Amino acid sequence: MPSATSGRRRRADAERSIARIVSAARESLTKDPGASIDDIAKAAGVGRMTLYGHFRNRAELVEAALAEALRAGEAVLSDVDLGGDAQAALTRLLESSWSLVAESTALLTAAQGTLSAGRIRELHTDPAKRVEELVRRGQDEGTFRTDMPITWLVNVVQYVLHGAAEENRTGRLTADETGRVVTTTIQSILAR
Repeated sequence: MPSATSGRRRRADAERSIARIVSAARESLTKDPGASIDDIAKAAGVGRMTLYGHFRNRAELVEAALAEALRAGEAVLSDVDLGGDAQAALTRLLESSWSLVAESTALLTAAQGTLSAGRIRELHTDPAKRVEELVRRGQDEGTFRTDMPITWLVNVVQYVLHGAAEENRTGRLTADETGRVVTTTIQSILAR
């Protein structure tokens, strides 16, 4: 008869296995959005049966990897000082955000191939909310434009970040210039 201790040990082993698989998925999909289940299982050091014991299909695994990347990004972004005027706060946020987006561009590509657009938007709720609050504050302060829907402006910010990440990935923008280009572009788009 299994003891409570052995049950906790199995649960802890399963949690470590899941964490290892998600980490391997995140790393593999960042390198290659088309990475297969076999590639990910091999990178995690587990068999396909173990992987499928935790994730029913590739879509679940991709979602878990994207969610983990977004959680890690949230941990970084939650430390960004968003006090003071909205324009300066947005600059600080953008300088911190673009590199996170750059790291996860390929992961987002993998997600777009397996998850619905609605689910991807849902997973991005917290980052989008942070930008929306800053844009709204800038509008209230009179520094950001008010002639366009706020949801559109937030989406434009995300499009610019993803575009800059792609430019950086392909070498058309260097890491040193990307932050400045992103900030200048978005600030000019939002300017009243």
